[in-house]
Amino acid sequence: MPRVLSSPLFRPFYATALQTLTFPMKNVYKLPAALNRKIGKAMHDFSMFSAGDRVLIGVSGGVDSLTLAFVLAMWQRKAPIHFDLTAIFIDHGFSQRLTGAVDPGAAIGKQLQGFALDFEIIEEWSIDEEDRTCFLCARNRRSQLFDLARERGYNKIALGHHKDDLIETFVLNALYSGNISTMVPRQNLFDGTLSIVRPMAYLAKDEVCAIAAGLKLEAVKNLCPLLSDTRREKVRSLLHTLYQEEPAVKNSLFAALSNVRKDYLL
Repeated sequence: MPRVLSSPLFRPFYATALQTLTFPMKNVYKLPAALNRKIGKAMHDFSMFSAGDRVLIGVSGGVDSLTLAFVLAMWQRKAPIHFDLTAIFIDHGFSQRLTGAVDPGAAIGKQLQGFALDFEIIEEWSIDEEDRTCFLCARNRRSQLFDLARERGYNKIALGHHKDDLIETFVLNALYSGNISTMVPRQNLFDGTLSIVRPMAYLAKDEVCAIAAGLKLEAVKNLCPLLSDTRREKVRSLLHTLYQEEPAVKNSLFAALSNVRKDYLL
């Protein structure tokens, strides 16, 4: 059964196995023009949204996905086309196993109050804790979002990945999987019936954090016991050290993702 948030701030509407909360748009923060242009350019370059789209926003509680929720709510209000938005949090249940832990769904919902979004909390598909890995957890979450989109008639899933994430994935795949690839700003799936879009693909992590700070967003603590022991964290640390020594490297790496010289690869 879904958990119910009883705060008077929320006006819940209940659907089968889902909890939906609708919030009025109250936040008056103005997105800096330079960052707004980068977001708009990414949306335009990859034709991310069309009239009539139904979009799921995957929110995890991190500042990236919370910032994305604001960005899309803002663009929805000013865009010349109409598209529907629903923010989704897949609850892994970690807080229920820890005494005194903050309920992440409640903490996320509280921060989304000002964004005029429907917000839904869904329990994750069951995973045996002995078998839990980052890969399995991510795959299940992704598949669960795909199933929800198909069942509810959504044709877009928006995720909060940014420039740093795309670079990290590129390096991660090269080092550990032996291939040259990364996440792309728009990925069409299932014969084009569903697309993953990443509207913040042109924003650096520090730019996302600047927006989050302006909105006074705070990351909801990730209670996953495997959080710090991941290959991605190792790659992130490696790149951070490199960026400190050579700040221009980040933009060069990002440019390389769209400047592939196939004649000089094996």
